[in-house]
Amino acid sequence: MILRILTAVLMMTLLSGCWDNKDINHRALPIAMGISYQEGNYEVFLDIPKVTEKNEGIQVISAKGDTISSAIDHISMNLEDQVDLLHLKVIIVDKAFATRGLDEITASIIRSRQVSPKTMFVICDEPLNRFFERINNPSNGDGNEIYDFFQKNAGWNPEIAYTPVWKLFRGIHSYTNDVVLPIIQSGHSTAIQSVGAGILKNGKMVERLTNEQTLLYNVFDGNSMQGKIEVMGKATVQIVNSRIRNQSRFVSQKPELNSKLYLKVIVMDAIGNPSMEEIKTELQGLLQRVLNEIFNKIQRVQADIFGIGQHFRDNLSRDELAQWRTEYLPQVKIKLEVHTIIRNTGNLKLPE
Repeated sequence: MILRILTAVLMMTLLSGCWDNKDINHRALPIAMGISYQEGNYEVFLDIPKVTEKNEGIQVISAKGDTISSAIDHISMNLEDQVDLLHLKVIIVDKAFATRGLDEITASIIRSRQVSPKTMFVICDEPLNRFFERINNPSNGDGNEIYDFFQKNAGWNPEIAYTPVWKLFRGIHSYTNDVVLPIIQSGHSTAIQSVGAGILKNGKMVERLTNEQTLLYNVFDGNSMQGKIEVMGKATVQIVNSRIRNQSRFVSQKPELNSKLYLKVIVMDAIGNPSMEEIKTELQGLLQRVLNEIFNKIQRVQADIFGIGQHFRDNLSRDELAQWRTEYLPQVKIKLEVHTIIRNTGNLKLPE
């Protein structure tokens, strides 16, 4: 008798958490969510793959609400399946929302645990209703382009910024770390087109980078992943390895950062038979010029996307770190050296 009672209690304990689970066939699993903000109201777009025999096609559903949660609840209420955001891969916001600030939505995502912290954050350069209408045109593909575009084993490119939710959350609550988010729009000959990246300070977009600047940001940040660089119309080189060494110090109570960037590249093609030394000199000059442009830009808007302040944390108190962006970052003297090794030239024979 006692054994039966213990067995019954054990079964009730094991089954107590299972009643609220829904069969996967009754759940809608969006791969992308768009969020637009206008005049105090939110409009949410969910990109949900259609469940068919061929698994082709995307269903875009939208709703408006005073909050993001209310808009999602409205979609779920009118949908035959329950919306499950756990498998969401991309969150797309319009420029108005990014400029207003993403701190509230990021905190809500982390707090609710309904969305994976690895989900990508993206800014759209056009109205979201037009963007979703264009990219989900059947002539553009099977509807999974927005997912594949940001996958490193698929369509991701080093000219595209890569920032998940957790990194944005860290940047909002850090004194010395800001982030960049990719900016996209619907393409003309392709479904999606990259148009650079947005610089976020405390979760608000304050400036932009071009695609070329985004590539070199990724290089400096250690995320180059075989990016290609055009060298003054003379050659195209591919980065195969990069590393950086930083040394920080205070000189006359002003921060100074000495950075040495080491690159190994392969020459992909060349025009006009330039020498190896010419390519190396032009490449180093190009990298220094563009990176200095980025440094000047982030100092002007006081957004530390390179985490420069991390190198000075041991020299500053917590109260001083709180003033890093406004007091110290604009004064940082950055000395950059670029060292390039041309590993090989493939099948090209170039003069030394």
